[in-house]
Formats: sequence, C-alpha cells, structure tokens
Amino acid sequence: MSSPLLALRQIVKNYGGVRALRGVDFDLRAGEVHALLGENGAGKSTLIKIVTGAHAPDGGTISLAGQPVADLTPASARALGIACIYQQPALFPDLTVAENLALRLDATSAHARVDWTARRARATALLDRIGAAIAPDTEVCTLSMPEQQLVEIACALGSGARIVIMDEPTASLTQKEQHLLYAVVRDLRKNGVGVIYISHRLEEISALADRVTVLRDGQSVGTHAVGDINEAGLIRLMVGREVAQIYPAAESAPGAPVLSLRGVGCTASGVHDVSFDVRAGEIFGLGGLVGAGRTELARILFGLTPADSGQITLAGETLLLRSPQDAVAHGIAYVPEDRRRHGVVLELPIAQNITMAVHRRLFPTTWLRFGAERALALDYIRDLAVKCAGPDAPGGSLSGGNQQKIALARWLATRPKLLILDEPTQGVDIGAKSEIHKIIRRLAQEGLAVILISSDLPEVIGMGDRIGVMAHGTLRTILPGGSDPHTVMAAALGTAA
Repeated sequence: MSSPLLALRQIVKNYGGVRALRGVDFDLRAGEVHALLGENGAGKSTLIKIVTGAHAPDGGTISLAGQPVADLTPASARALGIACIYQQPALFPDLTVAENLALRLDATSAHARVDWTARRARATALLDRIGAAIAPDTEVCTLSMPEQQLVEIACALGSGARIVIMDEPTASLTQKEQHLLYAVVRDLRKNGVGVIYISHRLEEISALADRVTVLRDGQSVGTHAVGDINEAGLIRLMVGREVAQIYPAAESAPGAPVLSLRGVGCTASGVHDVSFDVRAGEIFGLGGLVGAGRTELARILFGLTPADSGQITLAGETLLLRSPQDAVAHGIAYVPEDRRRHGVVLELPIAQNITMAVHRRLFPTTWLRFGAERALALDYIRDLAVKCAGPDAPGGSLSGGNQQKIALARWLATRPKLLILDEPTQGVDIGAKSEIHKIIRRLAQEGLAVILISSDLPEVIGMGDRIGVMAHGTLRTILPGGSDPHTVMAAALGTAA
C-alpha cells in the first residue's frame, strides 16, 4: 500500500503549562476527504496550525508522501502544496478580489510588470469554477461574509494545492453556495487532492467525508470510515458523554406580548409588511433562507437601519428606533451573527467585553470602579459557565462557544426586555451548542422575550415555541414549534408542503 499523502505521528504541542496536543496520530490519503471533528478546545486548530507551518510541534513527526518534513513554515507549507481555507477570511478589505488573489498566487518581484488583464481573467476563471457570481474588480470590503469565504476558496483552488484544509467552510454560506462548495470538494477528491474537512455540522460529514477522526482533550479518540459510525456515536466520541437533549423543552407557558410589530418595513433593507408578536417567556424562532430578510429585520429592531413604515410596540409603548442607543434605552438587546466583528473585542479583557454596554450605569461619575466591573463580570462568568482563566483574560483567548457566551453576557447586563439572537450557535461545537440552548431556554423561563434567528433548521424547530418563516423580506407564515422540517422549508421556498 502506498504511503499516505500526509502522515502525523504522535504530535505533541504545549503552550506554557497547557498541553494542547497529547500524541495525536492523523493521516490523509490522496483523493480522500478526511473529516476532523471535536469540541472547541479539543485541539483541531492547533493541529491545523502545525500542518500549515504556523506553529512548530514539540514532539512527533510529519511526513508528506512518505518523506519526513522538518521545520515546516507557512511559506514552505505553501510550496509543498498545503492550502488552508479558514472560517474567518483573511483578505485585504481595501483591495479588489483580483488583487487579493494575486497577492496569494503570484510570484513577487519589485521590477515585474503587472498584467492586469491576466489577473482579472484568472480571478474570473477561479470564481466561475466554484459558481461565485463576483466581479474580479469588486473591493473586498463591499462583499458579504459568504462572498469573502468564496474568494478564500478560489485562492486555495488557484494555488494548485495537493492538500486542502477547510475549516468550517460552510458556516456562513447560503444553501446554494453550500451545494457549490460540495461540488468543489468532490471535484478536488476526483483529481487526487486530499481534503481535511473540519465542520460542526454532522450532516455534512456523512455527505462528503470518506473517513472521520475525532479529537478530545488534545488526543485522537477514534478514526472510522464514515459508513461505520452514526451521528450518536460521533457525539459520544466528541464529548465523552451522551448529549441527550440538545433542544431543551419549555417548562412554562408564555405570558403577555412584549413586542408587537404591525406592518413594519424598511425600503433600504428590502423588508416590508412584517407583523407578529413575541410574548414574555417565549422563544420566537425566525427561519427562512439566507437573504430572506431575517438579519435585516433584527437590524431594524435594534435601530441600525430604522423602519420607515409600520409600528413597533414594546411593553405597551410605541417606539421610534432611530439608533442602537434608542433600542438599548428601551430594553432591546441584539447579539449579531458575526461575533468576531461585532460580538467580542478579541484584544480587550473579558471584563471589559461584558461591561461595554453598561458603562453609564456602572460608572455614573467620572471615576472608573474596576472592582465593580470585575464583580459584574465574575457574576456572568459563573452564571453562564464561561470557561476562562478569569475576567482579565483577553477575549481572543476563548473558544468560539465561550466567546458567544461573553457576547450574550454583554447584552444580558443591560437587563433587556427583548433579546435578539442572530445565529447564536454558528461555528460552535455540539457540547457548547447544547449549553447555549439551555441558557437561552432558562432566560425565556425567567420571563425574557427572545427572537432566535438561525440558518440551522433543526435549531429553529427545536428551540422555537413558535416559528416565523420569512421569504423575500416579509413574514410568510407562523408555525408551531416542532413543526415538520418539510413544512418549514416549503414556507421558506414559497411552495406547498
């Protein structure tokens, strides 16, 4: 049998006194999709950083096509044909798509003449290959997160890599874009490229992968052919326990309406004629396809793009929400979908992240009361079971699930009447997802009105007491929680179930 395309043997990595990897074995064959699973903090990112040369291992060996590789660096990894598509695109926002591709793919020379026509043609060809309708002269800062992700994928394809690592590649993609990506992955496999595929969406693993390796606490706890293990078995390997109820049931009936919308719209956002109520103690799931207007409606309610028609009533008071300050003052909290850009400031301590929205209440005079700030932060760290070194640790030191808890804590500190959660579990592992769901359900049981927006259909169905389905900027229908997925999807598509 021929040597694996990539072989990692007994890889060890330490960060100070923390052992991130404890003798991990992993291999990848040519023409194979090998999924890598594990909870946040299990060691997946560390292993990928070692493969791409970003970090050096403290022990173990790396081989490519049977040849040992030492002192791997990012540059040598690229030269050896290793490309990585990260969950958070690393593009230059003020450059065009074609310029970003050129920076990754062109050999640089101070005196070389730039062939702009060839650059644009290559960018167009790569984008066409993955079905991305993006013009090569478009500035990256004008692209949505899914579009930036597609540009990253085009970069990897253009490098001619023989090993492609995909880290949560579909986390922000629309359903159509996901299917385009699946086709690209299958095309890579057909052409002999080895793909390491990292995802928290278990349905993707069964659809795409040939084998799956699970990491837990820095160790590989099992490698299986995908056909030999089911989702329940994968979850047991990942978390070391049964996650019996990912979607906790409501234990009390909702109360009186907290939020009432009547004919609400915003021409600039493409939202029109939206009407529904959200009651105290209710989780109102908001479903629909990406682009249906769910996030745009959330931005209207938080005053980011004010409504220009209809009526918004909160706790019996009709509101004119012209800014986020207006929304917060009236008791509306919003946790946005992109936690890295709008949720957590990675460089700031956890305590400052949590108290950012309540400075006026916490510091009523010019004096900064750091003891009060730490005490408030510690309360939320304990209440939400945030795994961290303490309130002074930077936000960037946290796993994705714990970052999401910190983003949630910031807005809970404002003591809201209405909590809007946009993709609250996007990119977090199954264990953290279960914890976040329990927190959301507990908040509802304490009387908070919650709007939960999610592209994960099982999440909307499992968590929503009622489900509002949006399409083309308006609310199509309201269904009971636990509705059949086909019924919800038919409403999102505007077809009969």
